[in-house]
Parts: sequence; structure tokens; C-alpha cells
Amino acid sequence: MNGSARVSRRQLLAGTSALVGGGLLSACNAGTSGTSGTAGSSSGGAKGTVTLTVMYNNNELTKEHIADFESKNPGLKINFLQTDSTRLNAMLASGNPPDFVRGAAVGSANVNARGLATDLTPYLEKSSVLKPDDLLGVNDSFRWDGSSIGKGAYYGIVKDWSQDATLWYNSKLFDQAKVPQLSDTEPIGYDELLAIGKKLTVKQGGKTAVYGVGVEWAWNLVAPIATMILQQGEKLYNDDLTQTDFTTAAARRAVQWYVDFGQAGVGPTSLSPLPDGADLSTFMAKRMAVSQDGYWYGGNFVKETALQGAIRMAPAPVMGDKRISPTYAGIGAWIPAKSKHKDEAWKLMEYFMAGPPAEERAKSGWGLPALKSLLPKLPQDVPYQKQAYRTAQNELQYTQPLPDSPYVTIDAWNLALDKYLQRAIKKELTVEAACKAINDDINKVLKQGKEQIG
Repeated sequence: MNGSARVSRRQLLAGTSALVGGGLLSACNAGTSGTSGTAGSSSGGAKGTVTLTVMYNNNELTKEHIADFESKNPGLKINFLQTDSTRLNAMLASGNPPDFVRGAAVGSANVNARGLATDLTPYLEKSSVLKPDDLLGVNDSFRWDGSSIGKGAYYGIVKDWSQDATLWYNSKLFDQAKVPQLSDTEPIGYDELLAIGKKLTVKQGGKTAVYGVGVEWAWNLVAPIATMILQQGEKLYNDDLTQTDFTTAAARRAVQWYVDFGQAGVGPTSLSPLPDGADLSTFMAKRMAVSQDGYWYGGNFVKETALQGAIRMAPAPVMGDKRISPTYAGIGAWIPAKSKHKDEAWKLMEYFMAGPPAEERAKSGWGLPALKSLLPKLPQDVPYQKQAYRTAQNELQYTQPLPDSPYVTIDAWNLALDKYLQRAIKKELTVEAACKAINDDINKVLKQGKEQIG
């Protein structure tokens, strides 16, 4: 599991974007994934054997999991395909999709609006393993009622997730800079976070020796900015999800914060990225005081005994009066509507989301479980894990699904935001002009998406 959550967040952008917004690809690119087997195979070697075609990451659904599942389900075999969005699109377009597919809850609206996923509600109602009452609210982002997320049928189940806006910080760097440590329960404001980031940043010889704050700029911009807008009591989309108004005061304030962050030089941006594109190695080297990475990040420190005494987890920052601590992804799985083996795929869903792999994930600390019944299994063996457990438990009451339009991709948002944030940071555009440009670009994409889906 080591590093799997990090991979999950990286792959979220590519994994969801290729499925949304644009039309399905007509050509198959099956030769690129390095996997075996034929999608939708109805039988394996033995007579009566059903072969499930599964597209997932092999560091999440491992060979050991597959062997265990097959041993407990005689007559079922798994044909494993590594996650490949291009191949998946081609398989969906051909009407011969996998039976079980990796996917994120946040961003699933497009798949659901296009009728590509199976309604799992009837399975949930009959299951003695996965029960609606046991599902944490993070699963609501997989729900779709025909017009919005958060209610209606379930079209996927989350395997694990994280309160992605929460902070990890190095308390020793705070003490060295004589900055008070963050509260375990009360959120810091974004403006204050930037202010202490300036105090925590250390420059030496024209270079940054210690970054004050990292926000994982390269991974996601739309989710944190959407959260900032919601925290100010505003919306990202109109009621039918066909338009955004990014010229509001709330949107301008959020963009202004990112521009101020970039110009202050307190953390990496796309204009000044880290060599490896992520905060972790810099944070581990004690060269970053705060990293906005979420609960899952704690899994990195299990073997870092020298660092364990310094690190702490803090609540998600706020911009405005409304406290929200969301997930930016919520990785899970869905069953394509044209799967030939839905009942068998549901057996794998039960095993993977509530069976031994789910218990293994929960105990590892590489993310929060998606089931209430698994929360007590989160690790609390060492002090930093106990502190993070308490903070994460308190944050649960502030969980809220992020807005999700089926007509625009996460990638489209991130590209537009990064493009105009860069220009605003370089003072080529005012914040107002940047917001107007983002507004125009995204509304154009939304219009195209609406015309494609109908």
C-alpha cells in the first residue's frame, strides 16, 4: 500500500478527465497498457467459470487480493487490466467494457449522466456486507438523481478517501520560527495561513531553504478553490450545472489568495515547481513547514521515527464563515452498465470495499475507510497517529460533497485556473481579468458538454 494514495490522487486527474467532457474515442488503444486478456470475457479455462475483467491499479487491488478473492469464490476468475483511461474509453465505446472499474466519486457526474454506470442501489438493499446505513457521506458524491450529485441512486462505492484540505505541519519548524502551533480542532483562516507561511519561509542565498506552506499546486486547483467559494456561502455552478459565475466576490477572493500565495514565494507553484512535483520529499527533508495533503499523508511517516515527534495534523483552513472539510477525490469503483457479469462484479465490490482489503487499508492509515464500521480500525499505535485520528474524527462533521457538473472536466478547470493564475502572479492580468477569462473559458466548455450529453 505504500504510496498508493499518492498515486491515487495523481491518477485521479488523468483517470477522470479522459472520461468526461469529450466524446468517446472510436479507436482502441489496447496495446498500451501492458495487460493481458480480453475485455468482457464470459468464461475462463474451466467450464462454467466466469471471468471478470477488472480495470484497477495493481498496487491497490493486488495479486494477493485477487488470489484470495478467487479462492473464496470458486468459479470466478479475474482478468486484470491496469488502469488506462484511453483503453477504458475505447472499451466503453465498443460496448465491451470491463466489469469493474476504478474511479473517483468526485467527478463521477459525467459518467452517471451519460448512463455508463450501473445503479448499485438494488445490490446495496439486498447485501448483507455493504449496507447503505454503513456508508460514510463521502459515498454521496457517487450518487446521481438525474440532475445533481448527493442524492438518488448509488453508482459507485468509495474504497478510501481523505479530508484533502487538512494540513500536516512540522512543529519544530514552527518553534524555530517562534510561530504558535496550529490547533487540533479549530481551523486557521487562509489569510492567516499565508501570513504564517511568510514567517516560516527561510531564504538563503537567493534560494528557498524552507518553504512555509505547500498546497500541492500541481495536483488540483479546482477542488480547493471550489471549497473556498463554498466556505464563503457561494456556489460554483447555477442550479442546472450548465454555467459558472467565476466573477463573484467569493471567486475573486479565492483567486486573489492563490495569486498572493504565488507572489509571496512561500510554497511551490507551477511557476516554481519542486523537481519531483510533490511536497512529500521536501516535507520529509524538513524543508517544508506545512503541507496541505489530508489524512492519508500520515501513512508516509510510519517508519520515519525521527520525524514522528514533530509532525501534527490540523483541520482544513477556512475562507469565510462556513466550515467545510471535503475530499477532493474519494477513489472507489463502479460497474459499467454494459458489464456482462454485474452480479459477479458486485461480489468483488463487497470483497474489496468491505472485506480483507478494506480492513487492510484502514489499519494502514493510508486513507480513511468509506464505511463507518471500519473507522475504529484506523491506526493509533504511536502519538502522531493518535493525534491525527482525533483531528480526522472531528473533521468528519464538516464533510460536504464538492459541486460536480457532468459538462466539464476536472482537467479543464485545472488548466484554465493554472493558466490565468500564472498570468495574474506575473502581473500580466489583474485578478478581476483572470476571473473573467476563467469564467469565459469554463462556460464555453460547459456549453459544449451540455450539447454533447443533452
